[in-house]
Amino acid sequence: MSKYRRYITAGGTLACALGIGYFMQASHNGPVNVRAAGMVDAGEPKIEISQITLTSAAPTPPVAMAEPAALPAAPVTLAVAQDTPLADDLPSEEAAPGFSCEYNMTAKPLAAAMVEVTLDAPCMINEKFTLHQNGMMFTEATDDKGHSVLTVPALAENAVFIVSFGNGEGTIATASVDTFTYYDRFVVQWGGASGMKIHALEYGADFGDDGHVWDDAAYDMARAARGEGGFLTRHGAPDLDNALLAEVYTFPTETALRAGDISLRVEAEVTAANCGRDLEAQTIATDAVSGLKVQDIVLAMPDCDGIGDFLVLNNLFNDLKVAQN
Repeated sequence: MSKYRRYITAGGTLACALGIGYFMQASHNGPVNVRAAGMVDAGEPKIEISQITLTSAAPTPPVAMAEPAALPAAPVTLAVAQDTPLADDLPSEEAAPGFSCEYNMTAKPLAAAMVEVTLDAPCMINEKFTLHQNGMMFTEATDDKGHSVLTVPALAENAVFIVSFGNGEGTIATASVDTFTYYDRFVVQWGGASGMKIHALEYGADFGDDGHVWDDAAYDMARAARGEGGFLTRHGAPDLDNALLAEVYTFPTETALRAGDISLRVEAEVTAANCGRDLEAQTIATDAVSGLKVQDIVLAMPDCDGIGDFLVLNNLFNDLKVAQN
């Protein structure tokens, strides 16, 4: 038996003994010694106890409750405030201001097979998004009104432009570019600070000459529209985190005013951001004969002792041979 149960048993025995002593009365006039069973006092004579009557006090009935007071004879009248009609000129509840969360994007063809892509996303103020078009991807951001206007080279005659935001939402627009087949395009795209650049050497030009088309001498689409030569565009916002960037060289192959060769190469500058690691990129080439060609590339960049040097990649694109039109 546990200690806890022993405490309960001892307490019950004690209460029983006290109860018996409280309700017993003896008719014997002399002193009476009451001992527990089994206890014998050899020094005193035994006293016979008889005529013990068990008594208990009769329960006293409770005092009768007073009768409840009688209600007054006069009837009680219940008073209720009369309804007051509401005024007709109470102010009406103002309508909550509306807030449009719809996305709207349009794509309008421009000269030199370029497309103006206009995005309106009022819910996406200063938000980063990715523009997708036939494999090309780059990162941009809306302004403080959720607006963005981009000029993008078409990579297909029926160009499809998709905008996707970080929350998985987005929108789509299409454009029919009739002049697409007049131009050849060469795309290099990458993520982060890769330092990649396209260099086009038109009609035998050397680095730094007229006809050397690159980031520092990009020319414009009007030059290509006139058939004089190519131009270069860069796409994406490099100041955004984990931005996707792209560079595109466009040449008017079908409308060129001169015959000759266009030499194409890609350079990757060794920087503190890419030295000693693999650099991943992708190339896309379009022409009227072969269509779209996509190639993934991985470059093992030199150690950081080579910061400022360049890796020259001559075979990513086929050189152009232009016939006079």
